[in-house]
Amino acid sequence: MSGGRRVPNIAVVGGQWGDEGKGKVVDLISEHFAVVARFQGGPNAGHTVTIGDRRHAVHQVPSGVFRPGVRIVIGNGTVVDPEKLIEELDQLTAAGFDLADRLFISDRAHVILPLLQQLDALSENSADPGARIGTTQRGIGPTYEAKAARWGIRVADLSDPIQLERRIQRMLDGPAGRRLRDAGEQPEAAAGVARRAHAQWRRLAPHVADTAMLLNDWIDGGANVLFEGAQGTLLDLDHGWYPYVTSSSTMAGGVCAGLGLAPKLIGGVLGVFKAYASRVGAGPMPTECDDGPGGVGERLRERGREYGTTTGRPRRCGWFDGVAARYANRINRFDCICVTLLDVLDAFDTVRIAVEYRVADRRTPTVPPSVAGAMEPVFETLAGWGSDTTGIRAWDALPEAARRYLGRIEEIVGAEVALAGVGPERGQSLVRPGSWLARQLGR
Repeated sequence: MSGGRRVPNIAVVGGQWGDEGKGKVVDLISEHFAVVARFQGGPNAGHTVTIGDRRHAVHQVPSGVFRPGVRIVIGNGTVVDPEKLIEELDQLTAAGFDLADRLFISDRAHVILPLLQQLDALSENSADPGARIGTTQRGIGPTYEAKAARWGIRVADLSDPIQLERRIQRMLDGPAGRRLRDAGEQPEAAAGVARRAHAQWRRLAPHVADTAMLLNDWIDGGANVLFEGAQGTLLDLDHGWYPYVTSSSTMAGGVCAGLGLAPKLIGGVLGVFKAYASRVGAGPMPTECDDGPGGVGERLRERGREYGTTTGRPRRCGWFDGVAARYANRINRFDCICVTLLDVLDAFDTVRIAVEYRVADRRTPTVPPSVAGAMEPVFETLAGWGSDTTGIRAWDALPEAARRYLGRIEEIVGAEVALAGVGPERGQSLVRPGSWLARQLGR
């Protein structure tokens, strides 16, 4: 943590369908924090950070790992794939990032087992194509389902191999195992799964802790924490476009349950948006530009390198959805917002923002609860700026048309735009002078 001024505890939350650039924002400001803590999601998340000429992707480890000395926490609200996590830790260590006495994994986080990954793939692949959610098939949903049904397995449970095997056997004998067998699939025997999971426990055990207790103790001792979310508000289990959602609370409110902290400990909420919209998987996306080769959607995808960090799948792309963004602000109450990938729009003569939806011949300024009907966006068109912004290093140096575009986003969303991203590197993030974020960071 730099300087003598204590930055408040801040939550970084995606305002769209994920992939907004939260990892870059967390990496950028994490030098001002003692701790960075993930509060939900699992290896379905993919946060990419570019440092110099090296591009790093993390899935379960918080993006603060790239700042030496910053402690990083994987909270109880996450789900953990031990095998993939160990691979990720090995890659980080090989890249020169020291994890000793820095990484803390909640003993209460639930564990993704092979059985649950099989269930995820079975559910997605056996569904009618029109009913598929578009999950990453990493076992996230079934693991949260097992947690809610109270037959899940937590990180601490991996420590006792005998009890672990018995609990896995109960899973195999129960509805989960029967469902796989009825579909003609044979789940792996409990003994082998337990033996491998216990070996993974021995590798991870030095990092396992009661992270809720640690976080509260650290905060009581004067440390500040950056809360890192995964996915985005429009994928929230309760407030996203159900059923095309993830299995956890992706909003700022998820910090409390996902880390074991009181609401009053959150000192601010920072929303992250792309300068346009993208989405992986099925579900509504009113501003999607599915206009074929050479069209807006393809141009956005190629300029923004819109391929999933976790899956590699091409993302659906379209114009900025001001209706959905305003809704995200309403339920998160962002103190400010960051708009990333502004440079992707450098090549467009005009840019568009959806300001309303037309649903059943009626206009609505907000997000409807049902996904059954068609939502036609009502667009506002602004002039583009037609110049390269990637070399700009100060907010006031942005083209006037780019600042007008950001200003219109600010008006529609109802929150101050405090940061603009014009490229993947740390230096390509422009903090707006005098903004809420600039004041918190002492800039």
